[in-house]
Amino acid sequence: MLLSMTGFGEARTQTEKLAAGVEVRAVNNRHLKVTVRGSDPYPMFEAELEKVVRKHVHRGTVTIHVRVDRQAGEVGLTLNAAALAAYLRQIRSACQEAGTPEFAAPLLAGVLALPGVAPENSRSPGSPPPEEWPVVEQTLTAALTQLNTMRREEGRAMANELLALHGIIAAELDTIRTLLPGVTADYRTRLLERVRQAVSDAGIALNPDHVIREVALFADRTDVAEEVTRLTAHLEQFTELVRKGDEAGRKLEFLIQEMGRETNTLGSKAGDVAISRHVFEMKSALEKIRELALNVE
Repeated sequence: MLLSMTGFGEARTQTEKLAAGVEVRAVNNRHLKVTVRGSDPYPMFEAELEKVVRKHVHRGTVTIHVRVDRQAGEVGLTLNAAALAAYLRQIRSACQEAGTPEFAAPLLAGVLALPGVAPENSRSPGSPPPEEWPVVEQTLTAALTQLNTMRREEGRAMANELLALHGIIAAELDTIRTLLPGVTADYRTRLLERVRQAVSDAGIALNPDHVIREVALFADRTDVAEEVTRLTAHLEQFTELVRKGDEAGRKLEFLIQEMGRETNTLGSKAGDVAISRHVFEMKSALEKIRELALNVE
């Protein structure tokens, strides 16, 4: 089943110690890009949250908003008094020895950010708070599940539209296939009429070999059997990709590019106004397909 790259999901979890809420929004992108916002310290742990996202989403820009409301007095809100006192003594002593005691006050203002003073500063980089990470991870997973539900619904509607546009192209191609045999015959008839008129006006004899050679050259220049065959094969593959889904976006983009190339060649080689009209309709449907495929994971 196709998945859309756009969607929204949210989830909330309440425990005795904290309340966690996560919102997830996804929009188009050729690659996966994850951005984290919200309560500290989670914007610093984007890599950890991205690992969870990658289990559910493979393409698109995913914005995660994490909100954690903690109970006052819970673990993680106390200071390391021993470390704080040691830093204070060292800062004052260093400033006295340097003969710049006036620098002590500004330096002391930033002491809480020093390693080991506050629990948040003691935590190793890339490691979310162990006392609340399982709750946040569970909530994020629930939000991603809701996101994928919306993406599947949009993907189902997109698949139906893609198959309908596929039907338009296939029908136009079938019509072109029936018109092709008459293109050379019509050209031969028109050519003979023009030659006869020219011969009659000039009073010279008509050489049938010249006409046959000219018709043969025209038939060779306008032979699109190969393009029609390749387009037919591409259409079969297109149907298979849409119905199968499963990260079909990049494959569809490549296939649509190939279909566009064959359609353009068909239009330039056909040499017939009626066929050109059907090629125009194919190009129009193909452009709509291209726009839709940009939103497929």
